[in-house]
Amino acid sequence: MGEVNYTREEDVKLDAVRARFSNVLKRHSELAERLSRDSDKSIFDRLQKEFEAARASQTQELILKGEQWNDGLLATIRERVHMEAERKAMQMPGDTTQLPIPFHDKITYKVGNKVICCLDGARIGIQYDTSFAGESCDLYHCVLESKSFLEKMTVLEHTVPFFLPIREAENEFLSSNAIRFIDHVGDLLQAYVDRREQVRLIKELYGNQIGELYHSLPYHMIEFVIEDFDSKVTVSLRYADLISTLPTGVSVLAWPMHQSKKSSDKIAPHLKGNGVGSHPIPARLTYAEDALRTMSLPEAYAEIVLNLPQALQDMFPHTSST
Repeated sequence: MGEVNYTREEDVKLDAVRARFSNVLKRHSELAERLSRDSDKSIFDRLQKEFEAARASQTQELILKGEQWNDGLLATIRERVHMEAERKAMQMPGDTTQLPIPFHDKITYKVGNKVICCLDGARIGIQYDTSFAGESCDLYHCVLESKSFLEKMTVLEHTVPFFLPIREAENEFLSSNAIRFIDHVGDLLQAYVDRREQVRLIKELYGNQIGELYHSLPYHMIEFVIEDFDSKVTVSLRYADLISTLPTGVSVLAWPMHQSKKSSDKIAPHLKGNGVGSHPIPARLTYAEDALRTMSLPEAYAEIVLNLPQALQDMFPHTSST
């Protein structure tokens, strides 16, 4: 009994440490997100006003599909913004008799979830409209500029969250394939919002069953515990890259917690301390892992919980509550 009681004390201490560590991770995540939002808010407000003004002054809006969004069109947009910048530079300063007359129509382009505007100062602005389950979510901006039409474009400013690798994408794609860069940033943002909203939805729908949930800032690593059953079920999700919305690394383990608490006093002396009762061996829930690989997180969670009681009964027939 002394050995069993000692093991129980260890378990209690481990649970307390795990709870404190989980709380630290949660507070760190919330603080990082808040700091990111606060630092980007002034940039967001300024760019949003500029985009709204550009769209309000447009003479037409073109919706592009498929191959219409190509390098030739982007070159045309670049040429327009540079010619407009040169025209304004040639206008006499303070000359109110020379009103700025645009040499071309002001056009806004829509490509999927992207809105592309010509901004003052030889800049091209891209606004990314993200969504989840058909509902609009966050707006993000990226402003590109170049010193001349012949020079490569660079990212001047943006409101992309700091933990998404926009600078890496700039170095990899922008100088050689600007279209791919613009599309890739859109994919990064939409996938991030999708993963984030999936987690938000399961917390909203099943928060009373979920404990110890934590995640990385880009939501490409997610872990939580399902507690509302006779066994403790741990779920660990890893995503292959930051444009994935379905996990590639999935682990779902069921721990027969009640077995250890109810049966520890009945364990034969020669089995105590050998991994039986006090340290139960978990079992993989393969049906749950398959669901998480093929469904969105809320759909997979509903599937898991629906079949969980029977799956636990089949694996641990002596753990059901009485």
